[in-house]
Amino acid sequence: MAFEGLTEKISATFKKLRGKGRLKESDVKEAMREIRLALLEADVSFKVVKDFIKSTTARCVGADVLESLTPAQMIVKIVNEEMIKLMGSDIKHITTNPNGPTVVMLVGLQGAGKTTNGSKLAGLMKRQGKHPLLVACDIYRPAAIQQLKVCGEKLGIPVFDRGTQNPVETAREAVTYARQHGHDMVFLDTAGRLHVDEALMEELKNIKVTVNPDEIMLVVDAMTGQDAVNAAQTFNEWLDIDSVMLSKMDGDARGGAALSVKAVTGKPIKFAGIGEKLEDIEPFHPDRIASRILGMGDVLSLIEKAEKAFDAKKAAEMEEKLKSNRFTLQDFYDQLVQLKSMGSMQDILAQMPGAGSMKDLKVDEKAMGRTEAIILSMTPKERENPDIIGASRKKRIAAGAGVRVEDVNKLLKSFEQMRKLIRQFSGPGAGKKMKRMKGFGGMGGFGGGFPGL
Repeated sequence: MAFEGLTEKISATFKKLRGKGRLKESDVKEAMREIRLALLEADVSFKVVKDFIKSTTARCVGADVLESLTPAQMIVKIVNEEMIKLMGSDIKHITTNPNGPTVVMLVGLQGAGKTTNGSKLAGLMKRQGKHPLLVACDIYRPAAIQQLKVCGEKLGIPVFDRGTQNPVETAREAVTYARQHGHDMVFLDTAGRLHVDEALMEELKNIKVTVNPDEIMLVVDAMTGQDAVNAAQTFNEWLDIDSVMLSKMDGDARGGAALSVKAVTGKPIKFAGIGEKLEDIEPFHPDRIASRILGMGDVLSLIEKAEKAFDAKKAAEMEEKLKSNRFTLQDFYDQLVQLKSMGSMQDILAQMPGAGSMKDLKVDEKAMGRTEAIILSMTPKERENPDIIGASRKKRIAAGAGVRVEDVNKLLKSFEQMRKLIRQFSGPGAGKKMKRMKGFGGMGGFGGGFPGL
């Protein structure tokens, strides 16, 4: 995940500070030197690092910090505040046009993920009640128009295209079409290049002059680090961009782009692509990103993921089953699917407070898949009543799941232990007991005893 190396180094620095108790100015400056090196290794702009360390150090060596009872905690607080300020302080939204369709012009280098992430953004707006229109203005990259159409079809969003017609004309016609057909948002997927060139910029400037977009959003690849910042600076000089979207934030990005773009361009990061699926996009929260970088987790984002996966009706049914001790392997499978919809377990752990101290904890996602396969290899009757599963059934289930009989035995044993635990929590006062057991999104807090969880 993004920031992993940076988080590890900064967490180690804070740990040293906490171990010293009272701090001297030399201790603070040594810690700032270590943070400076960590930021530079994360590919953060040199000037940005220099300014960040200067302002942070000035605050940390003050008498109110060094003479406090918990100086290390105050330094963490200051670093957190300065990092939030570096990335933009608060969440920003798309600039909307109250008098007509809001036109968002998506720009960026080829390979940054502009088409896919622009589609993700349109999908997000649709889920928020908007009626977006995707517009194919990239006539140069092979299959670019087809790629946009595939994304549009999956999201249920219409795509406006005029083949290889001049992109400037296509953009103008698309805005007119949107106004006539009730689309309140227009997303222009413009052409990119491997490198910025004058011909590309002139075309983009002509589109800007013709349709007067409400927002010019630059899509940059978070994994390219300093190159992303250089691209942002160049696009801003040519087009005066309004905002930035970071793509591929789920990769092994070192974090330099996220920490540098706002400071270098003065333009806010508004969204981040966080996965390969078309639903994997979220608003960029500077405070949450800073919290993750400093090893304090990102609980709010984790809760939001759980809420998206949460099914209130199923949760109520599950609570009733738990109260009456009717929890089955089918119920467990349903909860497992719900948990998987939140993302990989490793990603979920990365958002927990103290994630830095869990860096060596590895979750076997394949084992989780094997558990799922074993349950799916059972008949409905076996899932409802595992007690009927004898030796011959176990062999059949193991063969169907591609696992050993021992794996089936392990799952059944874990499930039986869970049922014993549930019996202790059923009966009189079960409601209060169940509240103590509940986890995210109605998942009941279960899974610890199962293979891979």
